[in-house]
Amino acid sequence: MSREDVRRTMASWETDSARYQERHRPDLNRWDVLAWGVSNIPEDQIQALGDVGGLRALELGCGACQFGIKVAMRGADVTGLDFSANQLAAAEPNFAETGIRLPLVRASAEELPFADASFDLVFCDHGAMTFADPHATVPEAARVLRAGGRLVFNMSTPIIWLCWPSEEGPPGRELLRPYFGMGRMVWSETDPSVDWQLTYGAWIRLFRSSGFVIDDLVELRARWPSRWRSERSRSPRGRAPASERPPPTPGPTSCSS
Repeated sequence: MSREDVRRTMASWETDSARYQERHRPDLNRWDVLAWGVSNIPEDQIQALGDVGGLRALELGCGACQFGIKVAMRGADVTGLDFSANQLAAAEPNFAETGIRLPLVRASAEELPFADASFDLVFCDHGAMTFADPHATVPEAARVLRAGGRLVFNMSTPIIWLCWPSEEGPPGRELLRPYFGMGRMVWSETDPSVDWQLTYGAWIRLFRSSGFVIDDLVELRARWPSRWRSERSRSPRGRAPASERPPPTPGPTSCSS
């Protein structure tokens, strides 16, 4: 991703952060449940992270740290990273509410400000693995992981993007773009944020070229779409901003370094 892409996407999150947190707080701030994606599939059900006790962990695109706090509750030493100052500021009430405070770093997931082999676990629930260039984030995750460390993240399924209008409205049933060659996606002049979407084959090749071994790809059965409140959201310009677009997911992908 170019620096201009980073600037545009970051600006979108700075603008939408408060709205995003207000809209999703009821789900995100359930401290008794560690769950993946907009369908809130429990980690205890799929065991993507496994036992994190004693691990030094990094969350990419941590936002207000709800997910990271819950991982810390399970015994991990978690550092949160996000490029949005407003998202990081939104973590403060959550630290006060839970009594758990994570060290926070404002930076792009494409250029991690950490030494090689700094972490045992890198994780991300959607976030930076969609809004940053995976051709940069995956090698960077591999670099900061210790030998045998794991990258676990939740990504959106490419299927939904095939049916999503570039301007207005939620996804429909009509194919609007080809499966191959999506890559870097800019929606419109009025929505300048950048998303990244790769085919499954491209993901596998990227993992292998970065030195990862794929442990698992968990394909989740999402709840009925009407449960996704964000799917019905609209921005004043007719399209939900990047922070409110729902990312139906095939589930967490787990790789070992």
